[in-house]
Amino acid sequence: DTLWDLAIAEVEKRENPDDDGKRVEVWEKSILFMGNKNGGKTTIILRCLEREEISKPTLALEYTFGRRARRHNTPKDIAHFWELGGGTSLLELIRIPISSNNIRSFAVVLVLDLSKPNELWTTMEKLLQVTRNHVNKILTKLEKTNPEVATEIKQRMWNSLQRDHPDYELIDPFPIPLVIIGSKYDIFHEFDSEMRKIISKTLRFVSHYYGASLVFTSKSEALLLKARVLINHLAFGYDKSKSVSVDHSKPLFIPAGLDSLSQIGPPPASDSDIGKMRANTPLELWKKVFEKTFPPKSFCDLQDTKDPAQDLQYIEYEVDIMRAQKNQ
Repeated sequence: DTLWDLAIAEVEKRENPDDDGKRVEVWEKSILFMGNKNGGKTTIILRCLEREEISKPTLALEYTFGRRARRHNTPKDIAHFWELGGGTSLLELIRIPISSNNIRSFAVVLVLDLSKPNELWTTMEKLLQVTRNHVNKILTKLEKTNPEVATEIKQRMWNSLQRDHPDYELIDPFPIPLVIIGSKYDIFHEFDSEMRKIISKTLRFVSHYYGASLVFTSKSEALLLKARVLINHLAFGYDKSKSVSVDHSKPLFIPAGLDSLSQIGPPPASDSDIGKMRANTPLELWKKVFEKTFPPKSFCDLQDTKDPAQDLQYIEYEVDIMRAQKNQ
């Protein structure tokens, strides 16, 4: 058989019903991991893919994939994992993995380092803003070229919330599925209880407002397992967990749509403080209350100043010699 014969046979096998008379479709999803620098993104990806490797610092944008078979003798489903390194310093690279071809099967995992509350809001705001703007541009184009897909994506945004949910009119869902992971819970757990409460309530509000799932994790196997449940749901369509943990003294675990503004309560500040804060939206009010307790690091501080070309992890003899020659 030539390569073409094999390719034709493979396509026919996929298109024709299998023994049960059902067509077997290969499920293909893509997930972009982003968040704080050194926040534990690589570790979470390796655990999801059950790989026993030691994680290395991510440079720029890295790609890997995982495969799972739903049943015996069926084609394996594929999940593409993209990871954006460098915190918020490489925002332009978000455009590369998310395109109009894969937007229907794309999801985002935002990993926030709970041990660095002063970087938390700035990191979250910048990354989600740039991603949302890019996705909205793709949707605007799709409205002209493929309106059915654009409509399907927009309707799906609201899927996590039942129509009779009391907050249906009050939230602004993220345009593609979103999971927020609070990492380094072991360090966070040592914080003062009032600080923990402010961070937890704020992240609950943000997740609920964006129609996202929220989970706190650390290197402990039990907590990583909870994060894996949410990621496997995005990557391979496994069942969503129905369990919920909203107790601020324990690690949070709240699948999308299972929280409510009445349960979260108002921002943790006195009425007189809230009265003085000028905010146009609930999100802005929560931001001001949060930043009063945890003054943000400026965006410039979060930019990566190290030259990745000098990183010993990426030595390449021939390239480095040419580079040195050019510099000279």
